[in-house]
Amino acid sequence: MACVKPDGSLTETAKTLLRQLENFLTAEEIAPRIDQPLFKVRSVMRELVGNGLAMETDGKFQITSKGKEKMNVEH
Repeated sequence: MACVKPDGSLTETAKTLLRQLENFLTAEEIAPRIDQPLFKVRSVMRELVGNGLAMETDGKFQITSKGKEKMNVEH
């Protein structure tokens, strides 16, 4: 599942996840907050981390400055 579209914009799922990441949260904490299955959250989080839009520390995720910039550009 792609979180970044071919044109470089973010999918709605990616935007929803990034909005949750002002504080460090685990995938298990994020899933019920956005009403998505854990496997989907984990998949999208891997892609967000891989694209430098989020970072993971000890199993917890947080939005990066690149992710914040991307969100601001799309608003």
